[in-house]
Amino acid sequence: MGIKDAGTERKLQLQELENLRLEAYENSKIYKEKMKAVHDQNIKKREFQLEDFVLLYKSRLRLMPGKLRSKWEGPYRIEKAEPYGVYHLSHPSSSELIKVNGHRLKLYYGEKVQKSKELEIFRLEDPHVTTD
Repeated sequence: MGIKDAGTERKLQLQELENLRLEAYENSKIYKEKMKAVHDQNIKKREFQLEDFVLLYKSRLRLMPGKLRSKWEGPYRIEKAEPYGVYHLSHPSSSELIKVNGHRLKLYYGEKVQKSKELEIFRLEDPHVTTD
C-alpha cells in the first residue's frame, strides 16, 4: 500500500467518523425533544382564584426533626394574584399578608374557615410545673 492509498484510506476513515458523530448528535437531539415532550405533558398547571383556600409548603422543614410533621401549613386565603405566579395570602387569624410563589401552594379541600373563627391550639408536650 502506497502513501497515496494510505492517505485516501485515512480520509475515508475520518469522513466515516465525522458521519457517526453527526448521527449521534441527531439521535441525542431527538431523544432530548421526546423527553421534554413527556416532561411537559406531566406538568400540572397551578392556577388559583381569589378567595380560594390553599396550603403553603414549609421549606424550612428539614431544620425541624420529626418525620411525621406535616410539610404543609394553612389553610390560607388568596387575597391578591400578581403576574408570574405571585400570590398574596392571608391567614384567617391574622390580618397581615404573605407574599409567596405559586409553586409553594396547593389547593385546600377541607372545610371553609371563617375569618372570625377562633383557632384552638393544643400543645403536644407536657406543661412546665412550677413548685412553690
